[in-house]
Amino acid sequence: MNESLLECGPPLAVARTLAAEFAKTAALRDQQGGTPKTERDALRASGLLDLSIPTEFGGQGASWSETLRVVRELAQVDSSVAHVFAFHHLLLATVRLFGQPAQWQPWFEQTARQRWFWGNALNPLDKRTTATAYSHWYEFHGDKSFCSGATDSDMLLASAIQQGEGGKLLIAAFPSGRAGVQIRQDWDNIGQRQTDSGSVRFDHVRVEAGEVLLNPGPLSSPFACLRPLIAQLILTNLYLGIAEGALREARQYTLEQRRLWPASLAATPNKDPYTLLHYGEFFAALEGARLLTDHAAAQLDDAWRQEAQLSETARGRLAVSIAAAKVAASRSGLDLTSRMFEVTGARATTAALRLDRFWRNLRVHSLHDPLDYKLQELGDWALNGQYPIPSFYS
Repeated sequence: MNESLLECGPPLAVARTLAAEFAKTAALRDQQGGTPKTERDALRASGLLDLSIPTEFGGQGASWSETLRVVRELAQVDSSVAHVFAFHHLLLATVRLFGQPAQWQPWFEQTARQRWFWGNALNPLDKRTTATAYSHWYEFHGDKSFCSGATDSDMLLASAIQQGEGGKLLIAAFPSGRAGVQIRQDWDNIGQRQTDSGSVRFDHVRVEAGEVLLNPGPLSSPFACLRPLIAQLILTNLYLGIAEGALREARQYTLEQRRLWPASLAATPNKDPYTLLHYGEFFAALEGARLLTDHAAAQLDDAWRQEAQLSETARGRLAVSIAAAKVAASRSGLDLTSRMFEVTGARATTAALRLDRFWRNLRVHSLHDPLDYKLQELGDWALNGQYPIPSFYS
């Protein structure tokens, strides 16, 4: 194992150590935006980038439950850094699911050995990047939006539409610093401000045939169709982590700084009945979301172990569980991050604390794909017994 923080304890303990450091600057960095370079380098040094890589390829062989628990721990204090960290592991899973062992095994080994950080330029809804086939290589050309973590990455996973092949989707992995790759600093949204989720320009980029994930290819089997479910469960854990972090901040403020309203009959702010009512609602909603999320993660672990033996039915059951968890985490999180000011009071709205970042981060991220369509999928299952149809978003 690399010399790292992991020598001092298990991954979750390492994540808590990192989170404590990230928390010191989280509010300021939210204001500044840009690349969290120091925090990304801390993740590199920690050894957590090889967390999900099997031990035979130099990684730690963590389950998805363990990996996602680390993601949630980081999201409690810094959902931008948690986002790029989680997507790093999603991209590693993608090359495993869509590629051949001759492709993903060396990438896994290099990632563990050289502490590569993977960035995303795979956005199937953005079809502006095209691929032209030549004898032993392809040329990617065009623009791609929502490229989270591309800045400061070592490897990129990118998608393009192949010309002359009926709009076939191609996905490839190649070094971020390759000639013709232009990573733009044009992300300036109200939330998730340090995910570098801006755009990438591919200017006649040469992509070797061995870098394209053709076999088994995208969404080609129930096992390959785990990719969008992993992505959805990552989002769910980010939402839940944000909400847990907001609750922790609110609790600390209530206990230490909240003033008692003059009309209250309570002796102290922490015994005000309306304050207790809000905290009770927060706890009940989050506890339900946590149980659904952890249940889905355990199902994902089982599905991942089945590999090629995974059935469409098992994949469908997992899709339903993850959709339910995502709905619960989104709704409870948005409610909590908005209503937390009802238990902290007007003084907690000071810009210095930037407690609004929890709502802003969750609001931006929860729009990744419409929750209405998740509910439609769940309704089709509840009413008609129809599992969600696999796509890059279900």
